Amino acid sequence: MKNLLFRILSWFKQLTKLRKAFVIIALVIALHWVYMILLILFFPPITTTQINSIFEGYSLQRDYVCIDQISPEAALAVLAAEDQTFMNHFGIDLESIEKAIEHNKKKHKRKHGASTISQQVAKNIFLWQGRSWFRKGLEVYFTFMIELLWTKERILEMYLNTVEMGEGIFGIEAAARQYFKKSARFLTREEAAMIAASLPNPKKYRVKPMSAWVMLRKPWIVEQMNHLEYDEDIKQLINGMYSPKRK
Repeated sequence: MKNLLFRILSWFKQLTKLRKAFVIIALVIALHWVYMILLILFFPPITTTQINSIFEGYSLQRDYVCIDQISPEAALAVLAAEDQTFMNHFGIDLESIEKAIEHNKKKHKRKHGASTISQQVAKNIFLWQGRSWFRKGLEVYFTFMIELLWTKERILEMYLNTVEMGEGIFGIEAAARQYFKKSARFLTREEAAMIAASLPNPKKYRVKPMSAWVMLRKPWIVEQMNHLEYDEDIKQLINGMYSPKRK
């Protein structure tokens, strides 16, 4: 093993600077692909948003759980609140982006975003917060990669486990225990909607006691859930995630 390592290092030293740069880039890309493939089976040891939260002085509350340990109401609530076309796009919702651009032109103070659940997973796990074009470009790349390598079920499961749902609170299990003193598998429709209502800015919009925004948005999310549960694609997604075969 030592001899092999020595030979690799000797070979690397003999390369030109340009070739060394290509080797390093190729190695980083290879490791990145391996990590993304491993995340099909495992949850990330830590995410960039969790690291950022720690640096901001918040504690880290999280408890990764498989999808069959999460109430279907929670899955339906985040779809209703964050990405109702989740089953119909490949990571980027162009129609929502166009609507957001038009809205933001008219109302500069209250800007709308158009990030899909897939984009949020890419940002939360692999990237940092920010609005630069470079970061956005990386977000598009990672979004397409997870859509290519992961199933929709896995993307939603990862989202429910990694999204920030309060100050230092990550994932639906930690949120359910913090706000309702119960496991995520027992969340009701109303409770799931309350948590989903905070997602645009969970540090600002409180679940308990309910902030004005959560109080206003929760009934709308419940109404959307009532409609969305009859959508054939969503029904197939939810049923597939909680089917006996998967368990």
